[in-house]
Amino acid sequence: MTTAAAPLTARVPGSKSITNRALLLAAAADGVTRLRAPLVSDDTLAFRTALTDLGIRVSGTDEVWEVTGTGSGPVGDARVWCADAGTAARFLPPFAATGRGTFVFDGSDQLRARPLRPLVDALTGLGVEPAGGPDGVLPLTVHANGLAGGEITLDSSFSSQYLTGLLLSAPLMREPLTVRAEGLVSRPYIEMTRSLMHHFGARTRQDGDGTIRVLPGGYTAADLTIEPDASTASYIFAAAAVTGRAVTVPGLGTGSSQGDLGFVEVLRRTGAHVEITESGTTVTGRVDGGLTGGFDVDMGDISDTFMTLAAIAPLADAPITIHGIGHARLKESDRIEAVARNLRACGIRVEEGQDRITVHPGRSSGAEIACYRDHRIAMAFSVLGLRVSGITLDDPSCVSKTFPGFHEELRRLFLDHTTPQGI
Repeated sequence: MTTAAAPLTARVPGSKSITNRALLLAAAADGVTRLRAPLVSDDTLAFRTALTDLGIRVSGTDEVWEVTGTGSGPVGDARVWCADAGTAARFLPPFAATGRGTFVFDGSDQLRARPLRPLVDALTGLGVEPAGGPDGVLPLTVHANGLAGGEITLDSSFSSQYLTGLLLSAPLMREPLTVRAEGLVSRPYIEMTRSLMHHFGARTRQDGDGTIRVLPGGYTAADLTIEPDASTASYIFAAAAVTGRAVTVPGLGTGSSQGDLGFVEVLRRTGAHVEITESGTTVTGRVDGGLTGGFDVDMGDISDTFMTLAAIAPLADAPITIHGIGHARLKESDRIEAVARNLRACGIRVEEGQDRITVHPGRSSGAEIACYRDHRIAMAFSVLGLRVSGITLDDPSCVSKTFPGFHEELRRLFLDHTTPQGI
């Protein structure tokens, strides 16, 4: 049974994944590109600043960014600060390698701890001699003299971002690039990447065995409107499910290129009503805010949203098991362990394995949530806080990585429910 109230309209900012990919594509394109409704957050601003470190001009307002592309890789020596942005550390070294000069990439301690070895090995296989830490981590130096292209095999079991970084820069290489991605996780992000590349004029082909071939030829400037972030929308959709509200996210509909919109299909399994149209997506929770559990779900392709489900799973009527998420241990935090520890702190029974987590139903108690400087931990447990009093966050401001106005929007939409203290 669902509510009959008119849906509330959520204000979800632009997609981080699309914004940062589009920034690089616009930088590599010949001409001026206007990116409308970009995400303005810590991660995208870090990516934008890193591009300016490489000599790319980006101007405009928060509503429209104008990127003056060079039509080629960067030229000259530069030090590039990536801050906490994993996309900058993984997308920009291949871009730099297509240019000429010496480029030193570095970032925060958190980013320095995240693996880069598959990307370093791939660049080495393409004739670059990148110099990084002993485990292939930042700081990373790229001595660039253009890339010829060729054929490589890439370990993609940790992250799809290594493959994305290579694909985005492949049209700037002198010859075709053929990549065989082994153990690829988060496949929808690769489809998003290829779709955006095609928007800017690139030519790619994917074979039946998953091998991707990209032809040379560069990019042409092409304006783009950034759609709302589907990963961020997962918190709003989950909040609707557990509060019995109906909430619509406009601009995130059937034409979306973001795989994480698939999270609403998981919510459908919990008993929420879901409607996806061309113009947007609406989730309506049951009147009692209850959830149906008792299922096992593979969230490997939408792993950025597994925490959203895990955080609200105690409200279900039976256990929920999430698997296929082992690579989430290598994100901003070990996300499986972080979720498990925080749920246990709330009095919830949890079982975890290398690539799975099982959350049992139970009466949650208040607790201080350890965010581990991870925006997704903070946002996921804020949703649980709509139903459980006494939940606080030790680092509420970490949401600025992708959604600076998250707490205010959660209050606006769900004002008559208890919200986490300290936010």
